[in-house]
Amino acid sequence: MKALRIIFLTAAFSAYILSWAQTGRSAYDFIDIPTSSHAFALGGTNIALIDDDVTLAQENPALLGPEIDRQTTLSYMRYFGSANFAGARFGMAAGEHGAWAIGIRYLNYGEISGYLPDGSSSGSFSPSDVVFEGTYSHDFTDRLRGGINLKFVYSGYEQYTAFALAADLGLNYYDDERDLSLSVVFKNMGGQLKRFEEKYDRLPFDIQLGFMKGIGESPFSFGITAFNLTKWHLPYYSHINEGGDQDMELKSNFGSDLFRHLIFCAQYMPSERFYLDIAYNYKTRTDMSTYQRNFLSGFSAGFGIKVRTFSVGLAYAMPHKSASTLLLNLGLNIGELLQ
Repeated sequence: MKALRIIFLTAAFSAYILSWAQTGRSAYDFIDIPTSSHAFALGGTNIALIDDDVTLAQENPALLGPEIDRQTTLSYMRYFGSANFAGARFGMAAGEHGAWAIGIRYLNYGEISGYLPDGSSSGSFSPSDVVFEGTYSHDFTDRLRGGINLKFVYSGYEQYTAFALAADLGLNYYDDERDLSLSVVFKNMGGQLKRFEEKYDRLPFDIQLGFMKGIGESPFSFGITAFNLTKWHLPYYSHINEGGDQDMELKSNFGSDLFRHLIFCAQYMPSERFYLDIAYNYKTRTDMSTYQRNFLSGFSAGFGIKVRTFSVGLAYAMPHKSASTLLLNLGLNIGELLQ
């Protein structure tokens, strides 16, 4: 067990060092679009949420466990414009202390008109991305669990195609008596195997920390997720008015940079069969200040219901000032159905 921890931490630390040597903006930010409506309702990223939900393996592979036995989930998201995202995931126990899962995500961005350099039309095309995933987790102790998630990514944009391989490494510590969950995840380690053209595009490597805590014996809990920890300064542009004319101002200070790394969330869960979530993502809020944000930008909410072996989750967010996003999960616990 000690050797496994050493290997895990060494691999994660090595990936962290290598990430600092990469330059340029990632072309694979879509990898982090959640398929879990529960995580989406809690701000779009949550790596410390304890729930019998196989889709949470995308957030943190250490959230997968033997308690998720023969569970399958379908996900659908209506994104900006005509973009549609769909996914499916299946997970089951691997002995008393392990679990595995497989999944696929399909992201279609709708029909786009193509043009040649001289301005003439070249017809239309539908860019898309496909992510194949495999996850394994193992209990090191009664409270500590580790996991790895491997992702094979295919992108097809008109005549251009690319392949990439990525991995997530996660740890979760959960104290059931105190209802306390702590997590760390090293996300999207890897790179392109086949590039679009001359240059290789990097993956959006990230280090994330997560905290969830129940409030006494009440059905309420709260949490904080820290993300984008490989880069401290996160400046953004905001509108200013001078003499009635609109202009842009670059904002960056300690307080702004700190809160743009944090997501705050709260959950009401009176029973294992129902939950209600709300969250605030300050980075999303301030990103939308460039576009004169809507009041709801940065906020997200959702709920979930479990009836016997069937579950439904629905989450809402407004990541853009004029675009609302809904994410739907439909789950079936085959293990309970066969009992």
